[in-house]
Amino acid sequence: MWNEEDFLEVPMADPGQVERLLTCIEFSKALLSAYDMETLLTAVLERIKALIPADNWSLLLVDHKTQELYFAVAVGVDPESLKGIRLKMGEGVAGSVARTAEPVFIPDVDQDPRFSARADSATGFNTRSIIAFPLLVRGEVIGVFEVVNVEDEKYFREKYLPLLTILADYVAIAVDNVYNLQKLQARTFIDEVTGFYNPRYLACKLDHLLPLVLEKKEFFSVVFMDLDDFKHVVDTHGHLLGSQILGEVARVIHAVLRPDDSLVRYGGDEFIILLPQTSQEEALAVVRAMRRAINSTPFLQKEGINLRVTASYGIATLPQDAQDREELLRIADRAMFRSKGRGKDGIMVGRDLTPAALD
Repeated sequence: MWNEEDFLEVPMADPGQVERLLTCIEFSKALLSAYDMETLLTAVLERIKALIPADNWSLLLVDHKTQELYFAVAVGVDPESLKGIRLKMGEGVAGSVARTAEPVFIPDVDQDPRFSARADSATGFNTRSIIAFPLLVRGEVIGVFEVVNVEDEKYFREKYLPLLTILADYVAIAVDNVYNLQKLQARTFIDEVTGFYNPRYLACKLDHLLPLVLEKKEFFSVVFMDLDDFKHVVDTHGHLLGSQILGEVARVIHAVLRPDDSLVRYGGDEFIILLPQTSQEEALAVVRAMRRAINSTPFLQKEGINLRVTASYGIATLPQDAQDREELLRIADRAMFRSKGRGKDGIMVGRDLTPAALD
């Protein structure tokens, strides 16, 4: 730990120091103009190399759910080797800084019991010294900024320590801005009736994913699903219970899906399921499981109604059925309507509208 004097007694007339301050200001502009975490971390990555003379530096963020620290960015080591490492509050130097919200300078980690060698073991790096700053927003630690193995401690403290203090504040503000934007975006992407995604999410997700899928020549399947005779259900039980059924159906579908799949309520009683890296045959297996789950579930059980419902399904897969978003959705939608026209409770597949075996 150091005192406030470490930051104040710095000769600011040094032309080199002025240049570094200007660089820091440009850095802050880049950080505060980032609107997603990937863009933010890329901005940090590109500019920090030129700004800070050290063997290694890391940016760790707090996982809000687990309250553990994870490596968001690392320079000087292979970042892939750090992906599985999580530090609890109080564990290692970063965990200690996160718990106390106080910066530390450790000139020799071998002499400090707070140091944890887990990252060194995973990467093969040899840590000698660490400077660590908490990233603070409204008094809460949201991450830790570390600089490892500075070459000249005295020179570093005189020339770069004040810049790092400023930089840590800007990084904290930028990360918090991205978190807040993510929360706002999440609310705009959620359907109020089911609690799952809405059409806004669908458009953004497909615009982001499909160019990558086409570039990598991967499969991507889309399922259109429409409940059969749902108007009769609403006419019989009313709109409130109709909305409750939609929520229950959505939860049944979601229980069948895999972690990377997405469930969208498209409108009314129609749902769209996005299945990344999924061939048409694999998508058909998912839809069959979905159909079995819906057909075997009694809905409105708490109301003593025990209603049974069925649905009609259409599947389209990129690249074999389409090459863009509009065509992919159109084919899946057309397949679903053909399924409904053939007697409902069925599955139609692809551009050729092939009826699928149900079991």
